[in-house]
Amino acid sequence: MTTVASLKRALEESPGASLRFVFPDGGFIPDHFHVTEVGHVTKDFVDCGGTRRTTSTCVLQTLVAHDRDHRLDSARLASILGLAGSVLPSDDLPVEIEYEEGTTGLYALDAIDVQPDGVRLQLSPKHTACLAPDKCGLEKPVPSEEACDPAGGC
Repeated sequence: MTTVASLKRALEESPGASLRFVFPDGGFIPDHFHVTEVGHVTKDFVDCGGTRRTTSTCVLQTLVAHDRDHRLDSARLASILGLAGSVLPSDDLPVEIEYEEGTTGLYALDAIDVQPDGVRLQLSPKHTACLAPDKCGLEKPVPSEEACDPAGGC
């Protein structure tokens, strides 16, 4: 996962470059997106094994509006990140991108690729996971359907 520091560095090394957020399937957030929020999000939780945990991220909320002539470039996004310094406790936070297309999705900023035609920001899906598999019985291999006896509750 890419950090705020890595993102800032790439943006500052490519001033005025176009930006493109690329989904895992190769699609992309339309070029006329806005970054409407930069937030510090802390999640305090207890996992299914009873362990208390905390995660902290920087979330960039994107919005695609009707003004198709809008283009946010690398210098402007660097400026926006600079303004957010007062709410971000560290540049070591991982960056996530919030985007709505029917439903709101949250993606990890997985990689940054600076190319001659602009900066490509590769998104990856976020996944759920059991953080205490030894306490939940999930460490046991799940039987395949072929090996499963329907009478056994599979």
